[in-house]
Amino acid sequence: MEPIDVFKALSNKTRLNILQWLKEPEKHFPKQGAHLPKEVSYKGGVCVGDIQEKAEVSQSTVSHYLNMMQKAGLLESVRYGQWTYYRRNEEAIRQFAEFLKTEI
Repeated sequence: MEPIDVFKALSNKTRLNILQWLKEPEKHFPKQGAHLPKEVSYKGGVCVGDIQEKAEVSQSTVSHYLNMMQKAGLLESVRYGQWTYYRRNEEAIRQFAEFLKTEI
């Protein structure tokens, strides 16, 4: 993870909101996992469509935002059929917080 990429990813209010919403997905996305087969568990994962609806931006914009956040290391994703689910990468976020604490 490159700190500059994380700073860039977090420099947009909508992207910052997405990261905050994904901290408590059950609170912000009550219908999460609706498209997942019963035998599949992706704890904390939220469908792109649900994120797009809450963020009130276009599908292409939210996809760009999520891709940028994933490349920065803040998010993880998994694809099931036609749906992609995103969740926070808690270890990377912890490492970034430690970087801020010790280096800045």
